[in-house]
Amino acid sequence: MTLRLRLTLWYGAVLVLCMLLAVYPSYEEIVLEAADHPLPQGNDVEVFHEIFWHMVSFSIPSIFLGLCGGWWITQRLLKPLENVANAAERMSEKTLSERLPAEKQDTEIARLVEVFNAMLARLEASFSRVREFTLHASHELKTPLAILRCSMEDSLRGGANLDPEQRTQIASQLDEIERLARMVDDLGTLTKADAGQLTLAVQPLDFAELVNELADDAEQLARPKSIHVTLKSCGKASVTGDRHRLRQVLLILADNAIKYNHPGGTVAMTLSQGNGQVQFIITNTGTGLATDLNTRVFDRFYRGQEHTGQIEGSGLGLSIAQWIVSAHSGHLQFHSAPDQLTTVTVTLPLLETA
Repeated sequence: MTLRLRLTLWYGAVLVLCMLLAVYPSYEEIVLEAADHPLPQGNDVEVFHEIFWHMVSFSIPSIFLGLCGGWWITQRLLKPLENVANAAERMSEKTLSERLPAEKQDTEIARLVEVFNAMLARLEASFSRVREFTLHASHELKTPLAILRCSMEDSLRGGANLDPEQRTQIASQLDEIERLARMVDDLGTLTKADAGQLTLAVQPLDFAELVNELADDAEQLARPKSIHVTLKSCGKASVTGDRHRLRQVLLILADNAIKYNHPGGTVAMTLSQGNGQVQFIITNTGTGLATDLNTRVFDRFYRGQEHTGQIEGSGLGLSIAQWIVSAHSGHLQFHSAPDQLTTVTVTLPLLETA
């Protein structure tokens, strides 16, 4: 049975019931009880008013019943459409495996569910092919890049006959190969994360120790640009997580704070805990970024037009950092404005110790 036919039959039944509720009392009042309650004679206006108010008094309950019945029928028949809308709202690249239940529905609803499930199946297959291609490509690219890097390193080490210009050219090519190799590794990491193939070695760890190690590493990275790195405060803080991955997050944030800074600038870090959370904040000077672009920094390969081609990087670091923090049930926030401090905040659940 189609939805149109069911809606017509249901609402037709409600209208018939409403008509009976309105007509029968009116008939009983005006016709059957006319002998006991005669209508006024000789005044058509009074007669009309008497009949009109009788009809209105009996019609109001019927109209109310009709509205309630229509609302109930609409809600009942359109419930499957609401389920489809809710499923579409939940849909993302991580929920493409979900399907709507193929229950017995009206012809139109059943067709809609069938088409929706088929669309999800096609999208899931497409995403799966893209991930497999990226994984295979990143894996296959590692070997030739490693061979090129070794070959150029050998050329630099044994190139006694190379003039300074040639050595500079080979060194520049070697830097580009290193950048490509890091990009391939980052792509592989993100693709595995999307496919759910990355597992975390979760264990209790001292997050303050990681931050102290980061401060030492950041000072080494910042020295060529004369950037001053300070660890303002580092209170005790323990979390449950993957040491390697959390250290990767901290290094990504510190590397960005130094790269997108100006010579002689500053980088400041703080670590605190409270309300069951650990909060790591890193700020840096620099040109900053327009506030309307703050959310785009987590998009893959996005680096900002003002930095493209000027600063080394692939635009994948913050995407990786966001995934790692989210996998630890935390939050990563980025705030920047032109010619103001850029602030990145990492919030993680605090490990409660007895």
